[in-house]
Amino acid sequence: MIANVLVGLVALIHLYIVYLEMVQWDTPRGHKLFKLTPEFASASKVLAANQGLYNGFLAAGLIWGLYLGETGFQIKVFFLLCVAIAGLYGAATVGRRILYIQTVPAVMALIALALS
Repeated sequence: MIANVLVGLVALIHLYIVYLEMVQWDTPRGHKLFKLTPEFASASKVLAANQGLYNGFLAAGLIWGLYLGETGFQIKVFFLLCVAIAGLYGAATVGRRILYIQTVPAVMALIALALS
């Protein structure tokens, strides 16, 4: 039960990231949140939307695993590993904050799944 709640939380985090990257990127809120100049945000809007789409695929995979219940265990593990690795890469290349937003929740969900 706790594992599925954590998997759901990771999925919700990624749905929110989709919204931020695809909708809010080139807005004053997006500029402030991602520390962007309006010029850079405008120039990189399509790239950010592409990133958002990939985050949507991660969320969809986690939701799929939840939908399958017990038989979705391997799907949940696979997508949580994808999230954790993407978070590690983001933390190394963009900023440490990504480690706490993406990797830590994914690893917590992985641990909970392993213990369930």
